[in-house]
Amino acid sequence: MERRTFKTFGLLATATLVTALSACQNKDTKTTETKKTESTTAAVSPTDKIVFVNSDSLLTKYEYFKDLKVKFEGKTKNAQADMQAKGQAFQREVAQYQQSAATLSADQRKSTEERLARKQQELQTYQQNAGGALQNEQAVENEKLYDKVADYLKGYAKQKGYKMVLTYSKGNSAILFADESLDVTSEVIKGLNAEYSKK
Repeated sequence: MERRTFKTFGLLATATLVTALSACQNKDTKTTETKKTESTTAAVSPTDKIVFVNSDSLLTKYEYFKDLKVKFEGKTKNAQADMQAKGQAFQREVAQYQQSAATLSADQRKSTEERLARKQQELQTYQQNAGGALQNEQAVENEKLYDKVADYLKGYAKQKGYKMVLTYSKGNSAILFADESLDVTSEVIKGLNAEYSKK
């Protein structure tokens, strides 16, 4: 079975989460410039108005995402094992036919070959459907992940008085520099995990 049929959940969730973390943008046309401060350990003040969250850390420490990752790794592994078992059973059937082909009549060979060709086609269709079903389920879960993070950040930004929550991800970020005092990742993770543990 081609491994690409079942996409890694982490890549999908990372793209979704990056979008989610940008969901708290205010439509205010004013721009705020972040300034470098002497102390990188100072608490974030609501007057800063713009903060950022490290999405890499969020993905590794948010319990809801970790549970989803385990869930889909298990489903992917089961789907791959199922396809491998079906593929091996089909290969055994083909090998049996090849061994007995010389003793069969022309009509029997033709009939068996047609049956095996149909079975191979059914196996390929099953593989595609299984992969598609898993991807659809992942898309639904990604939407839930997006909603959870976006809803939490909207409330969090409103409560703190922030006008914008940016996202930072190593190798995939529009932020070239930000003072560490603007990093609210730990606080956001703590809040998201507390919210998740109540359910």
